Amino acid sequence: MPWREYSVMEERLRFVARLLDGEGMSDVCREFGISRKTGYKIFNRYREDGLDALSDRSRRPVRYANQLPDQVERLIVSLKRDKPHWGARKIWELLVRRLAGDVRIPAKSTVHAVLDRHGLVKRARQRRRFTAEGTDLSQAAQPNDLWCTDFKGEFRLGNGRYCYPLTVSDQASRYLLVCEALESTKEAPVIETFVRLFKERGLPAAIRSDNGLPFASPNGLYNLSRLSVFWLRLGIEIERIRPGHPQQNGRHERMHLTLKKEATRPPGMNSLQQQAKFDSFVNEFNAERPHEALAMRCPAELYTPCSRPYAGLPKVDYPLHDKDILVTACGRICMHRKKINISTVLAGQRLGIKEVDDGIWLVSFMHYDLGYIDLEQKTLQTIDNPFGTRSSPMS
Repeated sequence: MPWREYSVMEERLRFVARLLDGEGMSDVCREFGISRKTGYKIFNRYREDGLDALSDRSRRPVRYANQLPDQVERLIVSLKRDKPHWGARKIWELLVRRLAGDVRIPAKSTVHAVLDRHGLVKRARQRRRFTAEGTDLSQAAQPNDLWCTDFKGEFRLGNGRYCYPLTVSDQASRYLLVCEALESTKEAPVIETFVRLFKERGLPAAIRSDNGLPFASPNGLYNLSRLSVFWLRLGIEIERIRPGHPQQNGRHERMHLTLKKEATRPPGMNSLQQQAKFDSFVNEFNAERPHEALAMRCPAELYTPCSRPYAGLPKVDYPLHDKDILVTACGRICMHRKKINISTVLAGQRLGIKEVDDGIWLVSFMHYDLGYIDLEQKTLQTIDNPFGTRSSPMS
C-alpha cells in the first residue's frame, strides 16, 4: 500500500511495529511499497533515536557557506567545470595551488557549499556502512605487494559493439596499471594484456580478483582458471574475495565508479577511440588527481615498478617427488596405463607425484599439494583448498 500523505508519522509507526513483531524486512517493505534501503533507514533511525526519529526532519541547512569574493567563487565554479567529476576536496587542492599566498583560502566545506549552490554536486544518499567479517585477505604495505584486477561492467560503444574494460591497480599506491578496452572476457586477450603489463612493470607478490571468469573457473580444480594458473607459474600468489562481497576489493571498485563517470559517458565511437579515452583517464588518475587516502598526493608519487622482472615461465622441478608427469590437453595424467582426470585448466603443466602409501599417490603442482590419487579408483581426491587467501604479503 502507498504512503498516506496526511499521516506519514502513523505509517512509519505501523511499519516499525511490524518489524518489531518479527516480520521480515523484505515482506514488510513490499507491502508498504517502499525499497528495503528506505525501510532500513527508517528502522535504524528508530533504533538510534526512538519514536522522535520517525517525525519529519527539517531539511534546512544548519549553517550557510561563508561569503566569498566573487572572483574566488567564479574560480571554484570554473575549476569544477574543468574537472566535473572531482569533488570539493580535490577542487580545494587545485584552489590552493592557484591562490597560495594571494588570498585567504576558503574551507573545504565552503568550497562544497559553493558547488552545491551552483548545482554542481549531487547530494548522495546515506548508505549503511558494511564491515567485512571473517576475511583473512592481506593488506598491502608497499607497492606491488598486492595488485587488484577486475572487469568494469560491459557497455556499448557508438558502433554498437560491446566493450569490456579490464583494469589492474596497485592496492598500496592506488596506481592504475592498466585500463584495457577488450572485446570480450576471454582468457587469451586477458593473458596477453598481463604479459605486456608484467614486461613493463615486473611481477607483483599477489593478485586479488573476484571469482568470475577469467580470473577463476567454476568448473576448474579448486576454481582455478588458465589465467590464475599462469599467475601461479610466475610465483604470484592469488587472492579471491568472497562471492557476493565486492567491498573486499573496495579500493578497486571505487576507482571503477570514477572510471565509469569520466571515461565512458559518452562512450567512444569504436574501441580505438574508447582506448584513447581510457589512456587519458589513466594519465590523469595517476599523475594529476589527488587522493584523500594518500594525503592528497597522486599515485604516481608513491608507485615504483616491481623488483622482480618478467622473464617468461620458469621451469618447474620436483626434486622431492618420485617423478613428474605432464597433464594432457584433455586434462588427464597417465599412470601405470591408467588415465586419471585432473583438470583441463592444468593442461600442459607438469605435476609432481609421490607414492605416500601402497597405491596412494600425492599429486602436487609447484609447491601446492592438489590431493591424492588412488590407482584403484582412478580419481583425484582433493584436500583443503591450497589456494586460499594469504595472511600477509610475500617478502
